[in-house]
Amino acid sequence: MLNHETTINLIKEAQNGDENAKQILVKENSPLIKSILKRYIGKGIEYDDLYQIGAMGLVKAINNFNTNFNVKFSTYVVPMIIGEIKRFMRDDGAIKVSRTIKSFNLQINKYIEKYFKENGTKPTIEQISKKFDVSSQEIIFAMDSARMPISLYAPFEDDDEKSLLVVDRFLEEDANDKIFDNIFLRDEIKKLDSRDKKIILLRYFRDKTQSEIAKTLKISQVQVSRLENKILEKIRERIAK
Repeated sequence: MLNHETTINLIKEAQNGDENAKQILVKENSPLIKSILKRYIGKGIEYDDLYQIGAMGLVKAINNFNTNFNVKFSTYVVPMIIGEIKRFMRDDGAIKVSRTIKSFNLQINKYIEKYFKENGTKPTIEQISKKFDVSSQEIIFAMDSARMPISLYAPFEDDDEKSLLVVDRFLEEDANDKIFDNIFLRDEIKKLDSRDKKIILLRYFRDKTQSEIAKTLKISQVQVSRLENKILEKIRERIAK
């Protein structure tokens, strides 16, 4: 990848209308885009489409990046690419159902309502299948197709505070993905004092528990927990700037 100085110069040129500079930035940051896309493969979007969406996020980052701030472009661009992908999943990723299937499902529902009023019970799949002279599989498909899928951005039911989203549960297994270790934390860890740096390294790179870290630093587990939260909050604030 390009060094920081070259990247900043190319960004300035791209922001001044140099399309060639923009293309160079997209090409050189292609491995970064592909690394981020690994988290979203198998989520119902074709890889080529994912890459195009990621590239759009990169271009937005190029256009909006403030070169006067002392922030690495890689630190700024990752949340932009992720945000673009999540936005697409939220706004454009809904399942489309044909009008024919919708119409057929409406007919099925009307029949079920009528049957229930006349008999006091709902008809079986076999009875519905016989009524419309189609296979049971077709009836099940039509009825299931009309069910609204759970939004990836709906609160996760088991989370009491409703701060955890469904999509977070899908992505949870990738929470320690190298892209985040290397990009989000690498530069910020260097800025920490020795104690804070040790806590982060032990916690996220050595997989130590808070209790184990407390023994190492000769402080309480509660202190470790508070310090960890403060450190992470400080890093988030720096990244968000």
